[in-house]
Amino acid sequence: MASAAQTLDAAAWKTYLDFVPREIREFLTQFTFTRMEALQVIARCPTLLETLQATPALTAFIGAHTILRTTTEPHFSEIEAVHERSGVFGLLEWLGLPASRQTLEVLHHLESPDVAKRLLEPLRSALWEPRTLFALQRESVLTDRLLARYCHALAA
Repeated sequence: MASAAQTLDAAAWKTYLDFVPREIREFLTQFTFTRMEALQVIARCPTLLETLQATPALTAFIGAHTILRTTTEPHFSEIEAVHERSGVFGLLEWLGLPASRQTLEVLHHLESPDVAKRLLEPLRSALWEPRTLFALQRESVLTDRLLARYCHALAA
């Protein structure tokens, strides 16, 4: 996915996006480095579009769910079923994130929905720590550098 995202230059990506529905195009334009993963998530889980539009950073966690849940097979149909039954909080729980408004608030504060894969697991762990969760919640904008600092401080 990363190789495909890098080989598609801006012009090729724009040409491709001309063929997708407007709301999906608008959603995908938020992503730079993980746009192929975002495309795969929205193609495999179209019923999540509204939830992902509200919290775009959640897309990175869904895109990396096989790594986060230590499985070898993707489970997109299960993701859709969980979301249909339990909404965004069920989805957070399924991904191993705290199912809370505070988690959603932290994800809203991320500067970019392109969360680096190396930060997904540390961020997930950090969100389970009340002190770190409240500290992240107080930040107005969470950059990758700031996230890494919080995650490394927690690991130390």
